[in-house]
Amino acid sequence: MELFSLPSLFLLSTLFVFYISKFLNKRNQRNCYMLHYECFKGKDERKLDTETCAKVVERNKHLGLEEYRFLLRTMASSGIGEETYGPINVLQGREASPTLLDAYSEMDEIMFETLDKLFHKTKGFVSPSDIDILVVNVSLFAPSPSLTSRVINRYKMREDIKSFNLSGLGCSASVISIDIVQRIFETRENAFALVVSTETMGPHWYCGKDRSMMLSNCLFRAGGSSVLLTNAARFKNRALMKLVTVARAHVGAEDEAYSCCMQMEDKDGHPGFLLTKYLKKAAARALTKNLQVLLPRVLPVKELIRYAIVRAIKRRTTTKRESTSSGIGLDLKTGLQHFCIHPGGRAIIEGVGTSLGLTEFDIEPSRMALHRFGNTSSGGLWYVLGYMEAKKRLKKGDKILMMSMGAGFESNNCVWEVLKNLDGKNVWEDSMDQYPELSKIPNPFVEKYDWINDDTMSFIRV
Repeated sequence: MELFSLPSLFLLSTLFVFYISKFLNKRNQRNCYMLHYECFKGKDERKLDTETCAKVVERNKHLGLEEYRFLLRTMASSGIGEETYGPINVLQGREASPTLLDAYSEMDEIMFETLDKLFHKTKGFVSPSDIDILVVNVSLFAPSPSLTSRVINRYKMREDIKSFNLSGLGCSASVISIDIVQRIFETRENAFALVVSTETMGPHWYCGKDRSMMLSNCLFRAGGSSVLLTNAARFKNRALMKLVTVARAHVGAEDEAYSCCMQMEDKDGHPGFLLTKYLKKAAARALTKNLQVLLPRVLPVKELIRYAIVRAIKRRTTTKRESTSSGIGLDLKTGLQHFCIHPGGRAIIEGVGTSLGLTEFDIEPSRMALHRFGNTSSGGLWYVLGYMEAKKRLKKGDKILMMSMGAGFESNNCVWEVLKNLDGKNVWEDSMDQYPELSKIPNPFVEKYDWINDDTMSFIRV
């Protein structure tokens, strides 16, 4: 009988090929350094607190009592706090009749505010005219001229800039953008790149009564980020981090995975974003496929061999009925110190944390980013990173795993190495002292709308 199963032999052979190619390609590889990043923080009048959210729900005349209860219950258990930011047209009561100007205004505020701050903080060594590559990702808004052209016009960038406008890629678009930049860096020396990640919420607020489409209103909030990257070795001492690797996985060939997260109209013609029950399964499958490629690149050989041996022995000594162990079986802490899980929702964060064997301390940054800023789509990872930096967790030599998932269905992950002890000021500055304690306070919805959990109210179903 063979000692090693086919999956274990595959893992060992993959390791061998990877380390040989890594050795051969090391000389020709150009680094990708992160020089700075900025996250968007809205004004106080843009906050969606309990009272405001309830008013938005009440304005939807298509809701019956059960739909109303469903929405309030979802808000109460969402893990989102009182200080997230909403789109202006929703706050003004115009969610049912958005305009093109609403979309442009939302994008301009997020993109230009983060870029203005980024250029201000790096003006000593980088200006807009130095940018060689520009990548803007916004899933639900693709105007003409493009948003990249809008940025180029605003900052009067060079004629030979290489620009990429990405749409439809969902919450994992930021890592895809970084992958694009890294690949271009392989062919260009001493280049600077900008990655702008955000989403337009206002024109896509759902005003119908389909429960699977109501969820996006409860989770998604206004936000975004801008990141400055370079492959110029002379800026290594200024850099915050260095990109170690990127891995991408796409399971869209499966019909259920493809359709679990989709922009569409409901049966009454109301446009919105559908989130099905299969989303959690699609996310798990895509993440598994991704980590099968990524983890052998960043974990020590000793840990990978230990895992292969233990897995082979377990396959020989346990029956299918006994094989119910949870988690992946790898000790990720042997090669990674921090974990940026996309703050897409409480269930996603806790599910990923459990499956990877992470502690409450490990998933705290993602949970706090969700509580303070909500699900800001492709920009969400950078709020998680900002929390780690504000808490002074990031030390020189640490490695950070960024995990993102998005429509398609995709899982796109990357690993960064911290190049210096980080403690910079960012969007968390005024609220850092309140976290994580603030997230433990019961959601005001529970107290103010306690009738939503009264089952005697369900008579309406009869």
